[in-house]
Order: sequence, then C-alpha cells, then structure tokens
Amino acid sequence: MQKIHTENAPAAIGPYSQAVRSGNLLFTSGQIPIDPATGNVVEGGIEAQTERICLNLKAVLEAAGTSLQNVVKTTCFLADMSDFAAFNAVYGKYFSERPARSCVAVKTLPKNVLAEVECVAEV
Repeated sequence: MQKIHTENAPAAIGPYSQAVRSGNLLFTSGQIPIDPATGNVVEGGIEAQTERICLNLKAVLEAAGTSLQNVVKTTCFLADMSDFAAFNAVYGKYFSERPARSCVAVKTLPKNVLAEVECVAEV
C-alpha cells in the first residue's frame, strides 16, 4: 500500500491521506473546493466549486501516475440536489469517459462547501 501526497491539491484537513494506492487501484479521499495555493474555499457557486474539485482530483491522480481518464468510479456529495444540473455540466467536462457514479445529497459538508467528490482509478 502506498500513500499519495501532492502540494498541487489541498492538504488533508484530518487524519487521512489524499489517496492510497493498493495494487493497481487508487482510492482518493474526498476532494472539496479548496484552492491549494491559498488554502481557502473558492467562491462563485457550484460551478466554480466543482471546477476546483475536479482540478484537485486531477492533481492527486497525476501524482499517483494516473489520470481522470482512468477513473472507474466516483462518489459525489452535494449539499443541495437543486445544484445537480449545474454540477453535472462541469463534472462532464472532466469525466468524459463516464465512470460509474453515485451522487447523493448530504446535510452538511466540511467547511460548508457545496460539493465533494472522491474516486477510484486504475493506475
């Protein structure tokens, strides 16, 4: 088992790794819309936050030697399901290979962000 860390994505805000590789699979922790350069949550609504989440996931995947094209499953958490269409519009630009996915609404996310995404990818 190999733990993955990159400065190009936000540092973990708890006792966990950005991602863990086991065999040829990479399991990312949930990424929220924190700009790694500033450590702040990005502003601008669900579109801007989804964009930052996808960029953070991309950075973690690349640090592990894989890419968004190798993602086999995502789990998406939304603070408000009324953001579903806007979230999908941005998400679809990054996950063009259409991995399997679950998307659920949750009561609250860390730092009161609007979305969080985790994934499993082949390495």
